[in-house]
Amino acid sequence: MAIYENASEITVKMMNLSDASARTAASKSHSDEDGTTVPGGKLLRHVAVSFCLLCVLQVALNISLRLALCIEENYKTLTEERDELKRKLSNFAHYSNQGWVYFSSSFYYISSIKETWQDSRDDCVRRGADLMIINSEEEQEFTRKYRQIMWIGLTDRETEEVWKWVDGTLLTTSFWHSGEPNNYEGTNEDCVAVNYHDYKNSWNDLECVIKNFWICEKKMTL
Repeated sequence: MAIYENASEITVKMMNLSDASARTAASKSHSDEDGTTVPGGKLLRHVAVSFCLLCVLQVALNISLRLALCIEENYKTLTEERDELKRKLSNFAHYSNQGWVYFSSSFYYISSIKETWQDSRDDCVRRGADLMIINSEEEQEFTRKYRQIMWIGLTDRETEEVWKWVDGTLLTTSFWHSGEPNNYEGTNEDCVAVNYHDYKNSWNDLECVIKNFWICEKKMTL
């Protein structure tokens, strides 16, 4: 009887152990189906998260590089503009201190002595300018207030009756006085001066070897 009971007890215990093993296996199987304890699933999630982080870092890096390039370009532009402004201000100070007059985007120098047309032009060139070019009524009116005969940068020395400015451009807007140009009494009048200041049209052609005052022009804008 005792042996039978012991055998039953052993049988019961063996059954209990079998049930426990089955539950454990079932639990593992259930966990595998959920994907919460499978080592391979965790690795895939880590890879996916790492890839997303790398993408975010790449985008941030690209944005940072573009901002840096933009800032560098803007700084370079601002530096160039600052240097150009400083140069112009320096030139303004230089010509103002030398007695030049600023009008309509140009500086003008009116001589205090008289020279031939060519010598007058040479003086303007030495000063970094040239004889005045008149392209508007405003510039023409500007010359009249000085009320003295002054050489300007207009001549037909190269080809008779083909009037050109000292920069090589052909005459388009003119302010010839009545009867001018005329090569007066057969003389060779190839150079132009502002002369008749009481009139809007004040230009007069004269012999280039005559000595007159002159007016230089230096283009300059801010």
